Amino acid sequence: MDTAIRPETGFPLPQADLESLGFRRSQIDRLIELIERHIAAGRYPGCQIALARHGKLALFRSFGNAVTEPTARPAADDSLWLLYSNTKVVTAIALWVLAERGLFGFSDKIADHVPEFAKFAKGNITVLQTITHQAGFPNAVVGKDAWADHKRLREVVSNFPLEFTPGSKVHYHGLTAHWTLGVLIEAVTGKDFRDVIRETVTEPLGLSRELYVGLPESEFGRAADMHEPKPKGDGFQPSADANTADWRKAGAPGGAGYGTARAMAALYQMMLNGGELNGTRLVSPRMLQYAIRNHTGDRIDEFMGMPMHRGLGPHLRGTTENVRGLGGFASPRAFGHGGVGTSYCWGDPDSGVSFAYITNNRIPDPWHSKRLDLVANFVHSAIL
Repeated sequence: MDTAIRPETGFPLPQADLESLGFRRSQIDRLIELIERHIAAGRYPGCQIALARHGKLALFRSFGNAVTEPTARPAADDSLWLLYSNTKVVTAIALWVLAERGLFGFSDKIADHVPEFAKFAKGNITVLQTITHQAGFPNAVVGKDAWADHKRLREVVSNFPLEFTPGSKVHYHGLTAHWTLGVLIEAVTGKDFRDVIRETVTEPLGLSRELYVGLPESEFGRAADMHEPKPKGDGFQPSADANTADWRKAGAPGGAGYGTARAMAALYQMMLNGGELNGTRLVSPRMLQYAIRNHTGDRIDEFMGMPMHRGLGPHLRGTTENVRGLGGFASPRAFGHGGVGTSYCWGDPDSGVSFAYITNNRIPDPWHSKRLDLVANFVHSAIL
């Protein structure tokens, strides 16, 4: 058993060591050394990683500090990290479950379930266009007044103006698509989307203490603070916006989840195992084949500046020269998602490996994308 893993019970992935699961320890050692250098150089205060294969946890390790002010608090294995857009995959999985239950279809129009969404020429936008970032309203804003007031949220989403003809472009919708999908979840279930995600995803998988969309105040003490570079570039400081109680509790379905790295590695193990984790089936293999498919081809995502090979939640590596976050060495079938300036989580169907890398300083490109490629490639090159 790797020395970084503490013996525990109750987590859905049993523990094993790197060698028994077919990893080159030397490459994982290089990854750990890289993270330690980043922290020593002041790139980010803290980090957590998890590596799993074939339903077993090979590595789970925390680094540095979760909180820096007013008193530093070391990152711990139960620290909860802001997932940013990794949250989109958690929300997507809830939608997969609801679709299998027959509550909606991905070819449905959003307005079939939220009639007022048809305003401003949005009546023909489908669920699939929305979840694959083709809906046409990437820059709309959901104000703080609508985060907790979901009646108001439905009004705001319905009033989104179009910026381009739906389906004519792929352009990353940072938060807007998934606020819309949160409203859809509430329309088809009659429940708060945060409760639906908990009831359909995190609780059945045994992750309810390690993965949240909508962080309860009782768990704030476990939350790692998000940081951002200081204006002059001399270090980092706590984020003025990302650590507020309102943001943590709101659980924006496209960007405000909290979790551990091992919870994300376990979530991807479920996807790699045909929709089942530790004896609990969440969705069918057919749903996964449909959802984790390249629905946007090699069309360039105009926000990312490269093809992103969008699925219904995760995106895929594909065979284009570059893709964000998954690592250049990745199998074309590898899939995952990231969190802005901080993190990436992914799974590889060809090897059965899942990996999560989460940090707590939102660093801009080009450094961010370069380090993601290096981090992912250390893992890919460790797989035997």
